[in-house]
Amino acid sequence: MAKKTTKTVADKAVSSPKAAVPAGGSAASADTDKTIFIGKGDQPAFLTLGLANRHGLVTGATGTGKTVSLQVMAEGFARAGVSVFAADIKGDLSGISEIGEPKDFILSRAKEMGLDFKPDQFSTVFWDVFGEQGHPVRATVSEMGPLLLSRMMDLNDVQEGVLNIAFRVADEQGLLLLDMKDLRAILTFIAEHADELTTQFGNVSKQTVGTIQRQLLVLENQGASKFFGEPALQLKDFMRTDANGRGMVNILVADKLMQSPKLYATFLLWMLSELFEELPEVGDPPQPKLVFFFDEAHLLFNDAPKPLMDKIEQVVRLIRSKGVGVYFVTQNPIDVPDRILAQLGNRVQHALRAFTPRDQKAVQAAAQTFRPNPKLDTAQVITELGKGEALVSFLEGNGTPAMVERVMIRPPTARIGPITPEERKTIMAASPVKGKYDTTIDSESAYEVLQKRVASTAAPAEGDSGGGVLGQIGSIVGTIFGTNTPRGKLTTGQVIARNVTRSVTNKVAGDVVAGIGKSLGGSLGSSIGRSIVRGTLGSLLRR
Repeated sequence: MAKKTTKTVADKAVSSPKAAVPAGGSAASADTDKTIFIGKGDQPAFLTLGLANRHGLVTGATGTGKTVSLQVMAEGFARAGVSVFAADIKGDLSGISEIGEPKDFILSRAKEMGLDFKPDQFSTVFWDVFGEQGHPVRATVSEMGPLLLSRMMDLNDVQEGVLNIAFRVADEQGLLLLDMKDLRAILTFIAEHADELTTQFGNVSKQTVGTIQRQLLVLENQGASKFFGEPALQLKDFMRTDANGRGMVNILVADKLMQSPKLYATFLLWMLSELFEELPEVGDPPQPKLVFFFDEAHLLFNDAPKPLMDKIEQVVRLIRSKGVGVYFVTQNPIDVPDRILAQLGNRVQHALRAFTPRDQKAVQAAAQTFRPNPKLDTAQVITELGKGEALVSFLEGNGTPAMVERVMIRPPTARIGPITPEERKTIMAASPVKGKYDTTIDSESAYEVLQKRVASTAAPAEGDSGGGVLGQIGSIVGTIFGTNTPRGKLTTGQVIARNVTRSVTNKVAGDVVAGIGKSLGGSLGSSIGRSIVRGTLGSLLRR
C-alpha cells in the first residue's frame, strides 16, 4: 500500500559515522544510500547499509525498548528502499503503518538529539499463517521437506528416516505432496506396502508410521493444516517498493502463531531456506534486498538437533551473499549458539538484569561480544541502561566492529504501539497482494491420485455380479426360480425349480470343466477349470 511520503531529517543519514549531529535541529548534509541514523550518545550511531547484510542481534530484557529499536531500524531500511520482513509477537510493530504521534517524550528525545521530529508512516503488508489478521501464508509439504517437518513434529531419528522414505516414494511415484492430507495419504501408502519398501529402503514399520500420523494430528490441532497448501507464498512478494521508492514493510502477525513455538520457528527457518535457494548471488551489494527480523529467536535453537543446527548455520553464513540481512531479536545473547553469534556483526544491546547467576553469566557474555571501549565498563553499563538506551556496535567501513558506545535510541517517526482492527482492514483492502493468497486452491495431488488408484482397483469387484455374462444370467434365473432367496422363504414351486436349476447348472459346469480339461490337458486343465467355475458361476452354484 502506497503511503504519503514526508521528507524529514530522519530521511537523512550523516555521510560519516564520526560526524556529529548539530544541535540546531537538523542533521548534517547526508547521503541516504549509505547509513541509517540509529541513536546518539557521545557520538551518533549509524548502521552502514553496505554492511547491513552482515546480520545483527538486538537483545535486552522485557520492557527495555527492543521493539522500538527494531522499528527504528525497519523505518531506516524502508526509507532507503530496502524491503523488511518482521515477526510481530505482541502487535506493537503494526504501528509502523500509521502516522506517528508527536507526544511529549518523543519530542523531548528528538530535541536532545538535534532532530526536527516530523511524523511519518510506511507502506505495510500484513501476513498471518492463520489468515485472520493478514494475508494467508502457505507452503507446500514438498517445499518444507522432511528435515524441517521432522523438527516441527519432534520426530526421532527412526521416525525421520521413515518420513524421508515417504518423500522418496512420493518422488518416484510422481505424487505431489501439497497439503496435510497428501502427507497422510503417502504415509498410509507406505504402511500398506511396508514389506516391499523394507527390502528397498530399510525397515518401515506400521507402528512408526502410526506415531508420525499421531504427530501430524498434533500439528493439525495447532493450525498447521492452514499453513500447508496452495497457493504457496512467492517470496518475491516480500521484496517490493511502494510508489515513492520506499521498501515495503512486511509484518507477520505472530501472536497466535507463538502458541505453537515449533511451528513458528520452523516456518521462519523455512522462509530463510527458501530465500537462500531462490535468490541469486550478488556478493556485497550497496544495500540489502531484504532485511529479516526474527523475534523470539531463541525458539529457533531450543532442542535443535545437530543436522538442523548445521543447516541454520549454513543459511545464516551464506545468505548474506544473496543480499539478505538477518537480525535476531531475543532477551539474552546466550540464547544464540556461539557459532551463529559469530556471524552477527551489528549489535544493539538493551539493559539486562543480573539477579541470578544465569543473569550474571548473560551480562558477562554480552559484554565480551563487544569491541571494548576504554571509556566504558561494558558489563556494568549493561545493568544500568535506562529504557530506550542501548549499547551499540555496528560494523565500520572495513567490516570490523566499531567500539561499543552507549546511546539513546532515536524516536520512531511512525506510531509507537498497535493499530486498531479498522485500520488493519483498511490497509489490507489496499494491499498490493489482495486476492492473490486469500482463497485456498486444492489441486490434484497425492491424496487424489491414491484415492483414484484405490477406486480403480475396487471397481471390477464392485461391478462383478457373479462373473460376466454367465453371472448375470445366473442372477436373473436365480430371481425367477428362487435360487437367490433364503432357504426358509422359498415356496413349494421355487423349491422344485431350485432343484431343477441346480441339476442344469451342475451339468453346464461339468461340461465347461470337461471342455477346459480336455483343451489344456490333465490335472492342470481341471485345476484351472475349477477356478474359472468358482469365479464365473459362483452365483449359480451357491447351496
